[in-house]
Amino acid sequence: MTSSSTTSDLLAASVDALDRVRATGPLVHCLTNDVVVNFTANTLLAVGAAPAMVDIPEESGMFAGVAGGVLVNLGTPHAELRAAIEVAVAAAAEAGTPWVLDPVAIGALPVRTELAHRLRDASPTVVRGNASEILALAGAGAGGRGVDALDEVDVAADVARELARSAGTVVAVSGPVDLVTDGDRVARIANGDVLLTKVTGGGCALGAVMAAFAAVEPDPFLATVAAATTYTVAAELAADGARGPGSFAVGFLDALATVSGDDLRTRAALS
Repeated sequence: MTSSSTTSDLLAASVDALDRVRATGPLVHCLTNDVVVNFTANTLLAVGAAPAMVDIPEESGMFAGVAGGVLVNLGTPHAELRAAIEVAVAAAAEAGTPWVLDPVAIGALPVRTELAHRLRDASPTVVRGNASEILALAGAGAGGRGVDALDEVDVAADVARELARSAGTVVAVSGPVDLVTDGDRVARIANGDVLLTKVTGGGCALGAVMAAFAAVEPDPFLATVAAATTYTVAAELAADGARGPGSFAVGFLDALATVSGDDLRTRAALS
């Protein structure tokens, strides 16, 4: 972390952003994969945002222009979704709508990899992925095993900073300790629980939450740190009473709905 952003600054900004999400209920336009639509929508509702799954080309551009934030997730990039993404990204750029790119499983799979590289060059507000996906997006790796990372977060740290600089974006690398960078500032969030990796959509829904926070916080770096902190602290709260992935998934939605500024102040492991 640079001297311009102290831990207390990041924590205060995270608490403030969470309060603003709940106060304003930002509308998040999700162009996401078929596997996680329901979980993503419920996650946004739980944290206080409003989800919209508008994924046909004839409507996606219009909706991206009026939404508070946009999520572009490449988990199941069928032809119609790819077309809707292209239209939505262009409309978001024209309207100044912040948008998040989640380059799911890129590297070895050619269709999504080529699309991800073009979207990277379209100046996303935030890029979120695991270490292998971030390396592949930067042209420095071959990707992971499907959606699973084969690389550690620290291996991707320098590449993430350079990618943030070159693409003019904030890069969030998810892992046991999340890393967020805008190419200058770097923050690490050491919260969360392994049960989050046992629920379908646990990572994908985080991209949607980042879009919600970017809708209310004009500094994308602070918005991304706030989203990741809120999300991973809620995961810890849910894990405390969980018996396994099923009860965790239900408890996680409850925790997102009730996680408070005091919870962030008490639990956030920011550095």
